[in-house]
Amino acid sequence: MYTDKDIKYFAERGITTGEIDRQLNFYKSGFPFLELVRPATANDGIRCLSEEEITKYVQKYIADSEHIDIVKFVPASGAASRMFKDLFVFVSEYNNTPEQKQKFNDLSSPARRFIDNIDRFAFYDNLQKIVYGKYGMSVKEMLQAHKPKELVDSVISKDGLNYGNLPKGLIEFHRYKNTSRTPVEEHIAEGIQYAKSGKNVKIHFTVSPEHLGFFTAFVDKARISFEEKYNCNLEISFSTQKAFTDTISVDDNNEIFRNEDGSPLFRPAGHGSLIENLNDINARLVFIKTIDNVVPDSRKEITIRYKEALAGYLLKTKENIADYIKLLENNPTAQQLDEAYVFISKKLCTEFPESFLSLSDSEKAEKLLAKLKRPLRVCGMVKNEGEPGGGPFWAKNQDGTTSLQIVESSQIDSNNPESVEKVKKATHFNPVDLVCDLTDCEGKKYDLRQFTDPLTGFISHKSKNGRNLKSIERPGLWNGAMSDWNTVFVEVPIETFSPVKTVLDLLREQHQN
Repeated sequence: MYTDKDIKYFAERGITTGEIDRQLNFYKSGFPFLELVRPATANDGIRCLSEEEITKYVQKYIADSEHIDIVKFVPASGAASRMFKDLFVFVSEYNNTPEQKQKFNDLSSPARRFIDNIDRFAFYDNLQKIVYGKYGMSVKEMLQAHKPKELVDSVISKDGLNYGNLPKGLIEFHRYKNTSRTPVEEHIAEGIQYAKSGKNVKIHFTVSPEHLGFFTAFVDKARISFEEKYNCNLEISFSTQKAFTDTISVDDNNEIFRNEDGSPLFRPAGHGSLIENLNDINARLVFIKTIDNVVPDSRKEITIRYKEALAGYLLKTKENIADYIKLLENNPTAQQLDEAYVFISKKLCTEFPESFLSLSDSEKAEKLLAKLKRPLRVCGMVKNEGEPGGGPFWAKNQDGTTSLQIVESSQIDSNNPESVEKVKKATHFNPVDLVCDLTDCEGKKYDLRQFTDPLTGFISHKSKNGRNLKSIERPGLWNGAMSDWNTVFVEVPIETFSPVKTVLDLLREQHQN
């Protein structure tokens, strides 16, 4: 099935033929859907903290953080092309015909909304320079001369701002009095406020290989000004998705899709593959947040407060876990076993099957310890107001237990009426707001690869050079890649979530300074 050339190519990428076999079998069998039990809701899987509790956990985090190695981890591989999708369509279609002019003049047209609000975008000043250099006209004069296509093209094209080809993290998002900031800069400014140990601030960005040069050059210039302004020591690092996490593509007959030179086609498998990058992080505490979920300084206070509260809650929970591990490892009494069972069931939201109760005391202790000795994450959950994001659910695990999972739509059987009904009853979503403890109670790093669900994934349909292909994608880092972690959900306010999926999202109030 594989040629000698194939096997050599697999080995160069760090992939075994056994792994290729496994992936090819998934194309034939598909991936199993998660068995949803019920949505996690307020006080049934989602903790709702009082203001007094929030203050207590914030204070705990601030007191403990000076002695903890902390990193802020930001998946930043997304290209900005999706942000400007509607503008690309406009530039490709607009040809000054009456029909196109009428379409453009529709006030609901994305291109028209963009043009009408052009001076509200943070990149307006730089666009002015580009337009004047290309056309000898100001933006206002371009509009008066009825040149919307040329104006929009100056934003997205390579001989303009090049925003259609840059990573999303390097697009100007927010305007300040004498400058503007990109998401990368906002993450640095935000991370300095809470992801610090003493004066040290570590921030790690995962980026696409083709964008690595852009990021490193940009950060080299920006870092010094932040260190001077905030009197801190910034350590900013980058990594790219590892080649051995790419998955092999197939054609419509589930045969290996080959490039024109005969080599097998591999494609990046999505955020779920970033568990390898996270596993390389040398820290105990890691904050995780996506690249486009940022706000200007004037709106950061509530985000910072809840980040610190989530971290304090995690630290307190980890102390409780350490206490129960010590108890269970020293010949626990029946009462102590019951206490540990209640803690894991109620506080760590892992429910055991009825068969657990018939086990011997030593068997119970063994199973309880296995559940305690896992990485820990505390995840912020926002009330669902129509924003995108994975949903919090109670779901069945392969070992018969039920636990909390962040679930994407691809993991749910849309043909199963019961599953669909459970999704309809969901009240919250995950804005990718996580605080993680990657170490055991002795401070030793866990091997995070041992706590994933290898059966999590989905098959996407794409094309290359006019030929259909299928590829395997792994749901987000916070889905199947963290499936076997101890998981706690805490409700956070909607103000902590301000994603930018399209350029028009930058016109929302939370992005206007």
